[in-house]
Amino acid sequence: VQLQASGGGMVQAGGSLRLSCKGSGRTFVDIVMGWFRRAPGKETEFVAFNRYYGNGVYADTVEGRFTISRDNDKNTVTLQMDNLGPDDTAVYYCVGDAQGARLRTGRADYWGQGTQVTVSS
Repeated sequence: VQLQASGGGMVQAGGSLRLSCKGSGRTFVDIVMGWFRRAPGKETEFVAFNRYYGNGVYADTVEGRFTISRDNDKNTVTLQMDNLGPDDTAVYYCVGDAQGARLRTGRADYWGQGTQVTVSS
């Protein structure tokens, strides 16, 4: 299983960025796909996930600013990040797991490579 993430970069506070992730190597119909992030000196933090069907689920820290969407035909998941702030600076990881509950606690069976998001004040 591979999760290939793209996007990220540097933006000023209040700006927007989009992250994308494409899964390959197996069917993803039973896989919850989402995103974690890890800021310098901090633990890995759940950001959002999307099941094969249904709405996105978000961490309180990003609710209302981030939008996760999923294209099941392409095995891709996208994270649109708006109104970014310096606290959103982190390495973001595309992740997948059979259980959304595990993703909420920062655990996942599948991890993509990280992509850096830097927000300047």
